[in-house]
Amino acid sequence: MSDSVKALAEKHFGVERGELLVGGVPVSVLAQKYGTPLFAYDSRVIDAKLNALRKALPPRFEIHFSVKANPSPLVLRHFLSRGCGLEIASGGEFHHALNAGCKPEHLLFAGPGKTESEIELVLSHGIGEIHLESLVEAKRISSISRRLGICANVAIRVNPASEAEGGAMRMGGRPAPFGVDEENLEEVLDVVLADASLQFRGIHLFTGTQILDADVLVSQYRHGLSVARRAAKRSGRPLHRVDFGGGLGIPYFSHENELDLNKVESGLASLFSEIEADDAFRGTQFLVEPGRFLVGESGIYLARVNDIKVSRGKKFLVLDGGMHHHLAASGNLGQTIKRNYPVALLTKLDATAVEAVDVVGPLCTPLDTVARNVTLPQAEIGDLFGIFQSGAYGRSASPLGFLSHPAPPEIWIHDGQDILSVARGEQAQFHAHVNLSVSS
Repeated sequence: MSDSVKALAEKHFGVERGELLVGGVPVSVLAQKYGTPLFAYDSRVIDAKLNALRKALPPRFEIHFSVKANPSPLVLRHFLSRGCGLEIASGGEFHHALNAGCKPEHLLFAGPGKTESEIELVLSHGIGEIHLESLVEAKRISSISRRLGICANVAIRVNPASEAEGGAMRMGGRPAPFGVDEENLEEVLDVVLADASLQFRGIHLFTGTQILDADVLVSQYRHGLSVARRAAKRSGRPLHRVDFGGGLGIPYFSHENELDLNKVESGLASLFSEIEADDAFRGTQFLVEPGRFLVGESGIYLARVNDIKVSRGKKFLVLDGGMHHHLAASGNLGQTIKRNYPVALLTKLDATAVEAVDVVGPLCTPLDTVARNVTLPQAEIGDLFGIFQSGAYGRSASPLGFLSHPAPPEIWIHDGQDILSVARGEQAQFHAHVNLSVSS
């Protein structure tokens, strides 16, 4: 197996007689019981990531899981059972959250282009907070609030003006559909403060995504505190909440390294010790809303080799699943240059890699390539092929309707038990009957 697969298998899963175990369950058992393709998520991996993040954050922080990363019902219920809130970006995600048992007051709604019907839906249910993306949206929320006879809790999402220090990734200063440009913050804040139908609660920083550099992350938080301090001064009172967004990354490719949480912990401890006596943050609640960081490493996409063919000297493994289930792994969800996710033949992890192949799905498009020129053991028809790092932006971020193949099931593995979270062909509706407590 490759170094990246070996590291992931040792850190998060397990191997028995050359076969991958997910939450202690052999992948062959999952394939036999549920068929292929499928997604499997290990709750132990999520817990390890959540515990590590909580340790790295100062005590005044709360964690809201970003539903867009993985709206699978039992995934959401698990985060609620661990005391997390949820962050949503649509009316559909609002329903997912409610069906999973989340109280509306523990929900945040961010994202551009919120429709009037979505805003009315969440306000009528008493959502905890809506994060404004524009002046138009502020006026729209105000109008609906007056019609409903309520006062809406709102925060302003800010697109930072400056570049993050300490790393090459440019996190602000560019035109973006997300949030209010920092240079326009006072203008928007004055409108919100003057509106009796809007209760200003705080600031949400749009800091980008897939951050693997601790220095960049801490620098962004430092800048976020500066923006929040401006907002507190303008409003004349401490902010109720400062939301630093998500953005924490995981390594997918060989040139990437894990985010150094020890460095994050020490950097944030130092940064937040500086504001202990700052009146702008007296009683302020700090918040992060990661998605990929918490669930990405927990997931495996499992498919079966359905055909093996050679075309003009190139060998292809043809799977029963592909891009329509896992767009990100095909390189068609944000990659400029196609790079392979960590992949393996999951029942041959102890076999020697002997041949370079392309691994493709069953779709009638050359885009349906999930691994290119990857070196694997000798494959046979019927072998189980797996894509690691598949817990975030997998099933729900893919074109499931393309060629009308059935959507893959999602399997939740908790305490060594495999549980169907979403059935084959179904959308992510909460239908699994399982005793998982949800704490408020």
